Amino acid sequence: MSAEPKTTDGRAYWRATLRLTGGLLAVWFLVSYGAGILFRDFLDRFAIGGAPLGFWFAQQGAIYVFVALIFVYCWAMLRLERKYGVKG
Repeated sequence: MSAEPKTTDGRAYWRATLRLTGGLLAVWFLVSYGAGILFRDFLDRFAIGGAPLGFWFAQQGAIYVFVALIFVYCWAMLRLERKYGVKG
């Protein structure tokens, strides 16, 4: 059973890639700058492992989120490549 190869819609693929990248960069900004600096006073009302939450995000939490964003990006790009018929 042979399937016809998909035709690639380059503009739609590029638009979807930019939307994904922009969204992940927004999360990155909110976690690193927002949680660690802008919302630190509010977050410091809570604690994780004895450390104030704002401090924890600035020191540890942001790193965990960054690593998670790498996996989310890989997973989402695989889906986009399959959807638009792009060989990655």
